[in-house]
Amino acid sequence: MTVGTYAELASVFAALSDETRWEILAELGRSDQSASSLATRLPVSRQAIAKHLTALQACGLVESVKVGREIRYRALGAELNKTARTLERIGAEWDRRLAAIKEIAESMEE
Repeated sequence: MTVGTYAELASVFAALSDETRWEILAELGRSDQSASSLATRLPVSRQAIAKHLTALQACGLVESVKVGREIRYRALGAELNKTARTLERIGAEWDRRLAAIKEIAESMEE
């Protein structure tokens, strides 16, 4: 895994560390929405929604799409899938290491 990948993971985790961003992402998973529309559904101001959307956009979890005069946002599942695959690879590597340690420990008991 490259340093860039770790930086990308850190960026995604930082964005997802906020409960409101999770709520926004869940809403956008249901349908594309404007910041104003999201503000009517969530207990935060439109300005706060805009700041959260900026953070989600910065790490690639959300993109904006102009529809007429309105800007709507959509969730991008590809980045979440990429994050899940990276975590799966890290987990598999840890499993491999732990199995090797177990094997060494068991061979010492014999």
